[in-house]
Amino acid sequence: MSYQDSIGYLYGLQKFGMKFGLDNMRRLMTAFGEPHRSFRCVHVAGTNGKGSTSAMLESILRTGGLRTGLFTSPHLISFTERIRINGEEISEQEVVDLAGEVRRAAEGIEDFSPTFFEVVTTMAFLYFRKMEVDWAIIETGLGGRLDATNVIDPEVSVITMIDYDHREFLGETLASIAREKAGIIKEGRPVISAAQPADAMRVIRDAAKARKAPLSVYQENFSSEITSNDPEAPVFTYRGNREYAGLALQLAGLHQVTNASLAARTAEVIQQKFPSPVLDILKGLGQVSWPGRLEMVSSDPPVMIDGAHNPHAAETLARHLSRLRGAKYKRIILVLGVMADKDISGIIGPLLPLAPEIIVTSPAYGRAATPEALGNLVTSMGHAAKIAPTVAEAISLAKGLRHDGDLILITGSFYTIGEAREALGRTGILTRLRESA
Repeated sequence: MSYQDSIGYLYGLQKFGMKFGLDNMRRLMTAFGEPHRSFRCVHVAGTNGKGSTSAMLESILRTGGLRTGLFTSPHLISFTERIRINGEEISEQEVVDLAGEVRRAAEGIEDFSPTFFEVVTTMAFLYFRKMEVDWAIIETGLGGRLDATNVIDPEVSVITMIDYDHREFLGETLASIAREKAGIIKEGRPVISAAQPADAMRVIRDAAKARKAPLSVYQENFSSEITSNDPEAPVFTYRGNREYAGLALQLAGLHQVTNASLAARTAEVIQQKFPSPVLDILKGLGQVSWPGRLEMVSSDPPVMIDGAHNPHAAETLARHLSRLRGAKYKRIILVLGVMADKDISGIIGPLLPLAPEIIVTSPAYGRAATPEALGNLVTSMGHAAKIAPTVAEAISLAKGLRHDGDLILITGSFYTIGEAREALGRTGILTRLRESA
């Protein structure tokens, strides 16, 4: 198979939808000789901040001299972004080889139809075994308890901020969502958690207690203090087993301090259990990069993309924009493309008051809300919107509306910002294969 054929095969697996349960993964792991047991790992779940926290922790471990694997989703431009070794994306040829290997094994199992995410997760585990990683950081796809990644036995589990998202799968309450996320907590293994809403925190504490898993909670057992309020280059002091001052982040947004603190605490817990090599938290956090999160993809004109696709992420983005508006930019020109099955009002509500110019569009994906439906909703919320059929046309329209000192912001879905990156010069193959954004 060619790379395009392999990606086409993977994309075709989406017809099987999302299946919750571990039976398929256990059958695949057995077929391949339990590849997920060949490396130490950290499991990361949560609603927001999973990718950033995973990337930060990977950077800390890698700069400490460990050979790392990183498995995340969704991707923005290329499928190869999902699986990395020492910060480098998997090659297209490796994708071809692994996809073929898993496909042949799956076809040899009677009455067996694995999903896209189950196959991709298996590919990641096979690749990590082949490349002999010391540690892998594994981000859940959706939820935790029944997520395909939950066949692993992590040394540490991490739960980032929990909020409402994917209610049709995870439940209508924060407690039910937290119950699914807390499913990654393992017997006797440490768990690190962000500070959570009371209902979610109660579930996590109960799960940790039931599994005798030592629990560390942000701002209780470890903490941070922001020492520079520059939203584009946060600097903070971390206090855990020891104090680290002057920690500088390359990722924009003061909220990244929380994610960085989770990564730092996880590194401390790993260091306690595995003292060698010595991990350099300062160096690791200073070198991390992670696309699609408050990312400036153009300076002339200034264009920022952000993958905010649920209300909590949108509120965080709105706070960041409020700090930038006036201090650095005169106006915000907002380009919105959102999935129809999301809480659209909750996503766009915090952003609309910040932008005198609003453009609604739709990425080329079946789940996307139409520009007309999105425009009608914006109007019903008391704002005016211009309609652009495609993301590329929306960017062109935004550039035409822009004056000196304005910022173009593109957000609402990873599908939308992925297409935006393509329109601004990046290329990809079947980029609509992103999932859950």
